[in-house]
Amino acid sequence: MIENAGNSRSITTNQTGVSEDLEKVVKKHLSHEFKKPFAPFSLQTFEQLSAKVTAFLAEDSNRYIILDSCCGVGESTVHLAAENPNALVVGIDKSEHRVEKIEHHLVHKVSNFVILRGDLNDLWRLIADTDWPIKSHYILYPNPWPKAKHLQRRWHGAAVFSSIPKLAETLIVRSNWNIYIDEFAQALEIAGLKPNVSEYRSDVAMTPFERKYWASGQQSYQLTCSLEN
Repeated sequence: MIENAGNSRSITTNQTGVSEDLEKVVKKHLSHEFKKPFAPFSLQTFEQLSAKVTAFLAEDSNRYIILDSCCGVGESTVHLAAENPNALVVGIDKSEHRVEKIEHHLVHKVSNFVILRGDLNDLWRLIADTDWPIKSHYILYPNPWPKAKHLQRRWHGAAVFSSIPKLAETLIVRSNWNIYIDEFAQALEIAGLKPNVSEYRSDVAMTPFERKYWASGQQSYQLTCSLEN
């Protein structure tokens, strides 16, 4: 359940720590290929994205890609584009309503980004099979699904988790729920990686959720992990 806390939302949950089922679930997903058929819309979206990425990279050998998954209204996407002029920042969110709000958040005059509505369960698998130079992958404040029974709706408990380590050189995940970050870290450790977890704060909030959480005194937690072999 989520309840109001000041001007943001505070997570309440019936889960007191890392799920007892986490290791079993993660190992199952790592050992079994996720074979769900791709939706036609996902294939069309990926084809359009691939054309844009190919054209962008062809112009300069120093260019690279940044993924901004669960980008919401795209404020973080624009922020990352402004900070990384040699990158094409790809923001992806499942909500058409949120994606259409991007025009209200163009606080920087940048053009090196693209916002897409898409299903990450499909697009992550498709992108993982490319050789795109993806330096960073951000997952900022994803839906935490805080009920204990919803572990497999969280990204680290989902079947698509096995694609995440294949997507970028570095992964950055933030949440205002410490258990989500702790679970994600343990999932990556099960996959043979070495994540770092810390409290996070900055002078500039990157997303509307981050801004609201900090305004109400909530703490953000961040996971960073090198995904390079």
